[in-house]
Amino acid sequence: MSSTLTSTLQSAGPLLFAPAPTLEGGAVLFAADVTRARVVAFELPAEQTAGEQTAEQQTAEPLDVAAPAVRVDQLGTKLASLLGVAPGDAVIRGIAVHPVSREVYLSIARGRGADAGPALVRAGADGQLSVVDVDELPATSFDLDDAPAEDDERKDVWLDGIDPGSAPREIHGVTLDIAQVPSARSSITDLAWIDGSLFVAGLSNEEFSSRLRQIPYPFDGTATGTSVEIFHVDHGKYETGSPIRALTPFDGGRGILATYTCTPVVHFTLDQLRGEGLVRGRTVAELGPMNQPFSLVSYDRDGEEFLLVSNTRHPLLKIPVSSIAGQEPLHLGLSDDGSSLGVPRENLDHPGVTWMASLDRANVVVVQEEGGDIHLRTLGADEL
Repeated sequence: MSSTLTSTLQSAGPLLFAPAPTLEGGAVLFAADVTRARVVAFELPAEQTAGEQTAEQQTAEPLDVAAPAVRVDQLGTKLASLLGVAPGDAVIRGIAVHPVSREVYLSIARGRGADAGPALVRAGADGQLSVVDVDELPATSFDLDDAPAEDDERKDVWLDGIDPGSAPREIHGVTLDIAQVPSARSSITDLAWIDGSLFVAGLSNEEFSSRLRQIPYPFDGTATGTSVEIFHVDHGKYETGSPIRALTPFDGGRGILATYTCTPVVHFTLDQLRGEGLVRGRTVAELGPMNQPFSLVSYDRDGEEFLLVSNTRHPLLKIPVSSIAGQEPLHLGLSDDGSSLGVPRENLDHPGVTWMASLDRANVVVVQEEGGDIHLRTLGADEL
């Protein structure tokens, strides 16, 4: 592991903002460079705030003010035009919301293969798109020392259809776009922030390859990596080689919720993630087979917190957070007597939602497929 000065990205991957602005009113944006198994922390300058704030307020935790709704129709067409690629070849690989301006940042791959170049695009509340020139920004980076090598023979399975090697395959009457990709392309699958540390999920070069790393920021060259195991209800077995697809802080930062392909939701406490052997998470939900999640976010409605899980095949799913703490670990396969799907969930009537991020505690910004294109929209709590 190393902490170096760099700003050039070679590939697109997950994005995450540190939740608090910098002392100067700017923000720190973490961008995963998956090809290099590297996380780059860009220091963005101050931006206009989403609401009326004093200079002192801008340097504190973000205020609970209503952020302007963000909407960009025909986002896919506009991204392709902005980046000079063919329609459909501007592929979203990450999304994050600026903690001050509440503008939406998109990590874009220019193409669908392993060699696709990266771009960072900003969407404002006015619906305008612009390319962010990261090469001119101050930046530091952290290289993972446990990432799979390029010649690692192990594969990861993608169901999102973005890889050019994806091919249709019928399973139990359902046609899926399936690609088997080198495990190195899943070295970083998502990012989360808890109490001054960056959490990086993905695959590793370890025997038990599913990995969750905790990296202090500012980067100091240290990290704690933990191999994680889950009980996969749909598969009816414990697994150590499936990467976390999406994760989010839980229980006031004392834990993490993670979701995987096919689609378990698993709880880990921070006390478990000390890099000491193999850690088994508590599976609290099974959301449905033959499916890959995109995003896991939380929001508040009527004084209660809820989770949203977006997927490749199943509807947008809503889970009450209050149901998670008391859920016993799921340990039986779907075909076993007495099996359970875990915590309650509700299917929401918002078809085509893929990438999501919290705009504020009462609004979620989503990428939604409709009418042959994708669109950027804001969903309020009263719609969810």
